[in-house]
Amino acid sequence: METTAINAKPFLRWAGGKKWFIKYLNDFLPVKFNNYHEIFLGSASAFFNIPAKSYKAAYLSDVNEDLINAFVQIKENIAGLIKILNEFKNTEAYYYKIRNQHDHSDPVFRAARLIFMNKTGYNGIYRVNSLGRFNVPYGHRENVDFVSEMNLLEVNKKLANANISNIDFEEAIAKVRKGDLVFIDPPYTVAHENNGFIEYNKKLFSLDDQIRLSKAIQKIISKGAYYLLTNAKHEKILEIYSHLQRPKILERHSHIGGNGAKRENIKEYIFTNCIK
Repeated sequence: METTAINAKPFLRWAGGKKWFIKYLNDFLPVKFNNYHEIFLGSASAFFNIPAKSYKAAYLSDVNEDLINAFVQIKENIAGLIKILNEFKNTEAYYYKIRNQHDHSDPVFRAARLIFMNKTGYNGIYRVNSLGRFNVPYGHRENVDFVSEMNLLEVNKKLANANISNIDFEEAIAKVRKGDLVFIDPPYTVAHENNGFIEYNKKLFSLDDQIRLSKAIQKIISKGAYYLLTNAKHEKILEIYSHLQRPKILERHSHIGGNGAKRENIKEYIFTNCIK
């Protein structure tokens, strides 16, 4: 794929984001494809690093309503969003004041609230309690630029021709057509290279969901479309996706436990039918 300058960058810090994968991305993309689909959006690292001229249309989706609302408001109400963000204050007391406004009815305010808390909360974690309320503590990152106005304006341009939907991945895959590319980065259910499970994520995305996804990928293949799937290197994942082509294995560094914690090398599976 021809490289080009890309100005828009992810505007959120997101657990499980694929920033580490970007340097490998071009190695796994087909030479040519039609539409681009990203069905577990997160911070959208892959989308932001694929030039718009590479595809006819982009389809971005996720089941996280707050996340999708943020993308929609950046696309449709960028001036109002930036105005609200500039009114926020990065102090502990103000953070908890905003965090407690979980029932606010204005979608633009909710988008600003998510961005603000993501940038100023502890370690960039998105976490909600059993009632669906954001419960991450203040991060004491007093000097962080939580507005990042210039980048939000670039993101607004990047999203101009994107279709953004709050839907499940099976509904998103139903929109895939022959020659399209689907980037698939589901929440990881299992820990890397051991028999453990990620307690929080298995509630969001269970092994049954992994099995459901493996069947949905077969539908992508039957349509004559391309898929690119990332997942943890784990024997259970290899078993669930055994009907796909043998995965590539990539190794990366990871912080375990956040800033200041130990670093270790972990391995990831990359499944794809994008054969150049």
